[in-house]
Amino acid sequence: MLNGLRIGLGITASHCTYEEVIPMIKQFTDLGATVVPIITYSVLTAATRFGTGEEWIEKIEAASGSNVVSKIVEAEPFGPTNPLDCMVIAPMTGNSISKLANAQTDSPVLMAAKATLRNGKPVVLGISTNDALGLNGMNIMKLLSTKNIYFIPFGQDNPHKKPNSLIADFAKIIPTVEHAIKGKQFQPVLITHKL
Repeated sequence: MLNGLRIGLGITASHCTYEEVIPMIKQFTDLGATVVPIITYSVLTAATRFGTGEEWIEKIEAASGSNVVSKIVEAEPFGPTNPLDCMVIAPMTGNSISKLANAQTDSPVLMAAKATLRNGKPVVLGISTNDALGLNGMNIMKLLSTKNIYFIPFGQDNPHKKPNSLIADFAKIIPTVEHAIKGKQFQPVLITHKL
């Protein structure tokens, strides 16, 4: 079903989940999709205990076979000029959730999402945020009710130590995208993580 499709993969600054990004890219390419990697500035510039931006970009480009899109002007053509069939943002931080829910486009990832929505195509979100059940809760609810936005199923990853934290089950990315392309939300959206 994904064969021949162009999938934008937006990556935001949830550094602890990057290890899950590379297998996601391979899942798409194994099914015949072309993956266009798009990153936020913080992915490009951050150096954390999980690795440097340069290291992650090298891995992302090797897995996708494409150069990362790292500038807003590079993402803007995903509107009518060079459209994507689906835009996935995974991992998606609380910061990016808040901005998307409030129509801010200050990163290449958010510009690509805006361009994809402009074309009436699906945008799939894989959240990873420590404040999902805090101040960002209303932004998530807003996005859940927005046309053409779909969520990779998510749940609390550590309710005792991080009670406001939610994270997507990235293993469910493929069925979520397949359903989104048909205009349907993969269910159930709310899941229980193994604790």
